Amino acid sequence: MTPQALMDGLIAGSMIGLGAIGITLTYAILRFANFAHGELLSWGAYLAMTASGVIGFAVPQLTVPVGPFSFGWSLPLAGILAMALTALLALVVDRALFGRLRARGSAVIILVMASFGAALALRNLLEFLYTSQPGYYTRALQISKPIIDGMRATPDQLLVLALAAVAVVAVHLMLTRSAAGRSMRAVAENPHLSAITGVDVRAVIRTVWILGAVLACLAGIMSGLLVQIRPQMGHDLLLPLFAAAILGGIGSVPGAMLAGLIVGLAEAMTVQVIGAEWRAAVSFVILVAVLLLRPQGLFGRVR
Repeated sequence: MTPQALMDGLIAGSMIGLGAIGITLTYAILRFANFAHGELLSWGAYLAMTASGVIGFAVPQLTVPVGPFSFGWSLPLAGILAMALTALLALVVDRALFGRLRARGSAVIILVMASFGAALALRNLLEFLYTSQPGYYTRALQISKPIIDGMRATPDQLLVLALAAVAVVAVHLMLTRSAAGRSMRAVAENPHLSAITGVDVRAVIRTVWILGAVLACLAGIMSGLLVQIRPQMGHDLLLPLFAAAILGGIGSVPGAMLAGLIVGLAEAMTVQVIGAEWRAAVSFVILVAVLLLRPQGLFGRVR
């Protein structure tokens, strides 16, 4: 693998890892695979683009690029607003769909199929509102700069790597050092016993949805900043997200991020060695191999 392919894999893997954290937390606590999680990436990216446009129209000075980056302060401000709106969207979907199914005691397969339906509805609504034409946060062109011999990256790409690292450390500390994190880990182990001991399971579920949506929004903004924004972007990342979540081990935040980097590096190596048309098959191969050889993942435990 060339140094440049290594850099490309790390960048792609950081975005996959952030999205996979939401999936692994949802599965660990709510006990079902949420196939609508990828749409939160798309909605977060589009909400940030809309908010950035509104802020830039109101205060044009905020669209001036900051330092070496391709965007102005309008995008970070819009990103904060988009995270809040994406979290609200996740809570609304849970209240309207998944919460009612849980209250009825529906089987896991019903929740999974409901997530498929939610994904289709969210994706088509997004395409109806914004059309299928790609969107961009900025039209500015960046020239990659050499980092080490044979490895180049733009300032936006380096920022994405830094933000992903900070986000993972922050989530890990929240889960291990805070009362909310301890409650989440308790519910993941045994929700019924946690409720008996006084843990507010409903509050934990809301926290999981908010945390997963915020990270998904951040991953969508990062992907849109480096590539482009499309209604299908979340759907295209869905298989890599699940591959990373299962490879890292259900419930493990560091495992999801490390597995995301592994998936990203594997995709970059495949593009270099075999061809770009086989890139999508890498996640499927990793997913099947993990399920056959080590179903609990790298950092998961046998239940």
